[in-house]
Amino acid sequence: MTSATKKNPMKVVAKTAIKPLTSGLGLDNMGDLSALLDDPVSTANNGTPLEIDMELIDEDPKQPRTEDNPGFSDESLNELAASIALRGVKTPISVRENQDSPGRFLINHGARRFRGSKRAGKVTIPGFIDNDYNEADQVVENLQRNELTAREIANYIGRELAKGTKKVDIAKAISKSPAFVTQHVTLLDLPDPIADAFNSGRAKDVTVINELVTAFKKMPKEVNDWLGDDNQEISRGSVKLLREFLDDKRKHQEDEQDAIKIDSTIETNEFVESAQEPDVEVTDKKHEKPADNPDKLKKAIVQVQHDGRHARLILSRRPPAEGFAWLKYDDDGYEFEANLTQVQLVAVLEG
Repeated sequence: MTSATKKNPMKVVAKTAIKPLTSGLGLDNMGDLSALLDDPVSTANNGTPLEIDMELIDEDPKQPRTEDNPGFSDESLNELAASIALRGVKTPISVRENQDSPGRFLINHGARRFRGSKRAGKVTIPGFIDNDYNEADQVVENLQRNELTAREIANYIGRELAKGTKKVDIAKAISKSPAFVTQHVTLLDLPDPIADAFNSGRAKDVTVINELVTAFKKMPKEVNDWLGDDNQEISRGSVKLLREFLDDKRKHQEDEQDAIKIDSTIETNEFVESAQEPDVEVTDKKHEKPADNPDKLKKAIVQVQHDGRHARLILSRRPPAEGFAWLKYDDDGYEFEANLTQVQLVAVLEG
């Protein structure tokens, strides 16, 4: 490759044909292009983007972003097209060779720039060829740019789970925590009233959705009634208040049920005893509870610290894997999975 070739961006018009861009330079200054004809990748590998004919590019049908992504709205793409028409594409897209259609390329990253360029009337687009690219790379890149919706993230995780990939491995692949993966898995199978709130856009926060699901499992009717109020704000604060109210209500109901059971047991015992020993007076000693053991905890509460916040272990929930546990923050009641290496034991108390 000559020095003149290195100074000018190239246009890929076919798998084995490269032409120079219109740059105001005479063709006699372009040098010998024969070295590029069989290896268009070499230009990209040297740090110079190729100028690729857009007719040769297809969008990846498996890309994580869906058509209803806000970034694909007409308003968003029209704004991008106006910018490209004025200033061009400043950041090259990434493509890979389409194995099912030789001579064509699939977009790794840059679908919005590609669509914006089409709207701007462009016929070529700057890009790099990167054949070492997969769906996880697309998810990571979009996550870093905050360009994926919660539903799109959940759909990707669902596809990976269907392949037999473990949650821990999915988390590693997209550089997120296992708790992040678990939270988004919840979105794949929501109860109908919560699904309606999520799909309509009333509730977009994944943490809020998970809190609602937890509350719904315990008291579905109350949560359904709460969501049935269209004027009800759905936020972390309002859901926290809802869960506190439901916890108090459930505890009150359990106390009432326990009291009824105790009364029923006492009445039954008294009836049986009076029937067996009609002349024996029933004394209070028969109903005395055994003395409490001062060395035994009635209910253990394990207080810990995680990410600088006070929390407690949820001992009644099975951990997702060895070395993990379920925690609940004291300040907002948020429940999540955590790696025990990131947890500091603070105290063991009696509940």
